[in-house]
Amino acid sequence: MSLISFHRFLIGTAIVFCFGFAAWELMTWWVGRMPGALMMGGTFVVLGIGLIFYLSRLRAFLGTDPDQPGDPARHSR
Repeated sequence: MSLISFHRFLIGTAIVFCFGFAAWELMTWWVGRMPGALMMGGTFVVLGIGLIFYLSRLRAFLGTDPDQPGDPARHSR
């Protein structure tokens, strides 16, 4: 397993954790109406969405995307 594949696995696990914890906190808010639970739930929803964006653009973030405009390998074809 390559390092990038392992990184993708860890990010995928983090996404599942973020949405699972967000659901837990939002259910806690639904029952107890505690504002801290609502804030934590919303925060982890946003973090999960951010991690989805990061995972979908991982190659661009790492600089290994051949379709980037500044990639010299793209112009040598």
